[in-house]
Amino acid sequence: MKQRLLWKLCGVVAVGGITLVLATSLLEKWAERQMSVIAPQHQRTLAAWGAKAEALYNAGDEEALAAWLEALQAQEDTWAAVVTSNVTPLAGGTLSAQFQEGYRLGRLIEWPIHLYFADNPIMDITFDGGYRHFLITLPQRMRPGSHLNTVIWLVNGLIPLLTLLAIAWLLYRHIMGPLRYLRDATQALADGQPHSAVQPTRRDDELGELIARFDGMALKTQGTITAQRQLLADLSHEIRAPLTRLSLAIGQMKATPDSPPQLTRLEQESQQMRQLVNDALTLVWLTHESPTLGSDTFDLVDLLDALMDDVRFEYSEHQWHVELPDSALLENSSQRALAQALENLLRNACHYSSSVCQTPTLYLSLRQQKDYYQLTLRDNGPGVEEAQLQHLFTPFYRTPDARQTRPEGTGLGLALALRQINAVRGEIATRNHPEGGLEHTISLPKDAADSNEM
Repeated sequence: MKQRLLWKLCGVVAVGGITLVLATSLLEKWAERQMSVIAPQHQRTLAAWGAKAEALYNAGDEEALAAWLEALQAQEDTWAAVVTSNVTPLAGGTLSAQFQEGYRLGRLIEWPIHLYFADNPIMDITFDGGYRHFLITLPQRMRPGSHLNTVIWLVNGLIPLLTLLAIAWLLYRHIMGPLRYLRDATQALADGQPHSAVQPTRRDDELGELIARFDGMALKTQGTITAQRQLLADLSHEIRAPLTRLSLAIGQMKATPDSPPQLTRLEQESQQMRQLVNDALTLVWLTHESPTLGSDTFDLVDLLDALMDDVRFEYSEHQWHVELPDSALLENSSQRALAQALENLLRNACHYSSSVCQTPTLYLSLRQQKDYYQLTLRDNGPGVEEAQLQHLFTPFYRTPDARQTRPEGTGLGLALALRQINAVRGEIATRNHPEGGLEHTISLPKDAADSNEM
């Protein structure tokens, strides 16, 4: 592997590091240079003092000049003087024009100040002619660079922080583009939507290779699912047709006076096979399509009453302990799906409690919570082993006891109930009750349109 992504990341980090060092160094020097210059208003003040000293000197009033200098020193708490600078060359030497023009006893007010020196510099305002100077130690209030330490801290702290954030943002964008594509594509596959395999940008690194392989896998998986759905549809049609013909033939044979007694058993097996096909197709549709069934508004209490009437008729020996409110309105749900799921659970509870108990009893309660209803169904049967609880809702899974006591079952009832409850945005939790029997706790949102999965 060429590790192209590694070299890209190394390049970004290297360029960012060099940029960080150069930017910090250059900005620190620029800030120091800018802050070492005396403020313009202070430059004008120094120039005005020089002009005042020159005017007093030219007027020949030394007493006035001395008094002014003394007052200025006291006012600014500094040193000031007017001096001459007649430089006499020795041994027959001469002074060049360049020297005479540039000779200074102190610093010009336009020059930068060395901020790292503790002592303030002596400023030089030269009189006309160049041999007399007004000298003054720069007053402390005029010293530039008072915020130098703060600026240096900001340059060495803020600039690296911003640079590192920029590098992190670039790396994040570079990496998150493919990851975001994979996230959205995976969610689309989970929702049963077709995979388009259209990447936002083509990449030639490891992440691009990962996306290409994911697209290939997704398209292959999608093709397999499509083929399975088509196979199930074809199989459904091919099985239902002979079952229909078989039912018609059984009906005609039963109409004859000398029909064999085995026809009753044959009819039962035919009906069981038809139910198995319908349940299997419904289970496959609910599993692969993950639909949200939500077009009905109905009273859950009325639905439970109707289901219990049917089940009580079949299991008349059972006792019931029922706690239901006057009404429990469900909106944007599915009455048909929920009725099939609850009927399955009720019949299962009745069957397994009656197989071992002299007085089979069912406990049914419905309680209203803030945004959902909590329905609890418990029997006094044998329950199941703890290791088998997690498999109860697996298609075609049946416990050993179920195979013995109910050989005609298919193992699809609880699997269908789970998916039908999920289809109305509900949840179901099952456990062995401490007092015996199996307990189902079903949570159903009051309005499935406004709720997420709980």
